[in-house]
Amino acid sequence: MLIEGGPTAVWSSMNTIDVLAHQEVSEATILRIGSGFRAAKLLFVASEIGLFERLASGPASLDQLATHTGIAEVRLRVLVNAMVALGLLTEDASAYQNAPVAAAYLSGQGQTDLRPALRFWNRLSYPLWTNLPEVLRAGISERAWLDPEQQRIFSEGVQALTWSAARTLATRYAFDQHRRVLDLGGGTGSWLLSILQQHEHLQGTLVEQAAVAGIARQRLASSLDGERFEVLAMDFLREPIPPAHDVVLLAHVLHGFTPAQNLELLRKVRQAVPNGARLLLVDIWVDARHTRPVLSLLQAAEFVAFVGQGDVYSEEEVHAWLGETGWRAISRISLPEPQSAIVAEAVARS
Repeated sequence: MLIEGGPTAVWSSMNTIDVLAHQEVSEATILRIGSGFRAAKLLFVASEIGLFERLASGPASLDQLATHTGIAEVRLRVLVNAMVALGLLTEDASAYQNAPVAAAYLSGQGQTDLRPALRFWNRLSYPLWTNLPEVLRAGISERAWLDPEQQRIFSEGVQALTWSAARTLATRYAFDQHRRVLDLGGGTGSWLLSILQQHEHLQGTLVEQAAVAGIARQRLASSLDGERFEVLAMDFLREPIPPAHDVVLLAHVLHGFTPAQNLELLRKVRQAVPNGARLLLVDIWVDARHTRPVLSLLQAAEFVAFVGQGDVYSEEEVHAWLGETGWRAISRISLPEPQSAIVAEAVARS
């Protein structure tokens, strides 16, 4: 399942937690949840020291791995055996090698590389969770502002987690009906890059904060003709939305804002586009009661940990916002779980 699912399999596998609610009453339920941080941290460290990358070239003994990592065998054995127990490594005749899932996603040799996501979780996300009680009480996060290196780790991690969905959206939505796409909060450019590479007639504009806009500009310039795209460093909540686009993408943007901010943003976007323009809202939506899927609720806590605000929203809530701001929801596009896209159309002004 993991190999077929790509990075989203990492996300969707978390939904196995949902079954805990239906298990027999047992202390094992609590222990399984409470001890989950140990497996996560071991995985982060294994990736950080280059364990999976080293094994991409073939099996290696513990002694060889110790030489490569600079970690004493007696301690390294604990880590690599844990990776065997977790199904990420295999052991045969005192030699370790990557299991298929690690070879596909952690070795650097597969189509998708999840190591940036693990680096993001390890260096930025994991420490934040230790301060979550204080953030929940005060609504202020120490990570509300990132230095350049932290911003790079954050952006590359998010890109790794969403790359599969970006490629899927580029093929499942009919971009051939459009001419100019606007990507608001476009991150490092993976969504816009996928779209423009798949649809050569399109031109695109990416809007991001200055700290990320430079990263996006370099990434797009390395793969596209410079005349096909523009990157604007601006705050789209406070500044006017760039006009003259007939399709607008908001990918993983709404969850960072309050309902009031989202209403204002959707209203501003509507004012900047012509009648009939399309809006693509990509996110991890929850059910109407905000209780499922579990991963989405865990993700909501991550948003709070980073910026002191944010939430995950239901499709019902989004449809209501669209109706209030001049949009009409017309369809939904399935993307690799748990992400999906709500498609809306700009209603003609009376």
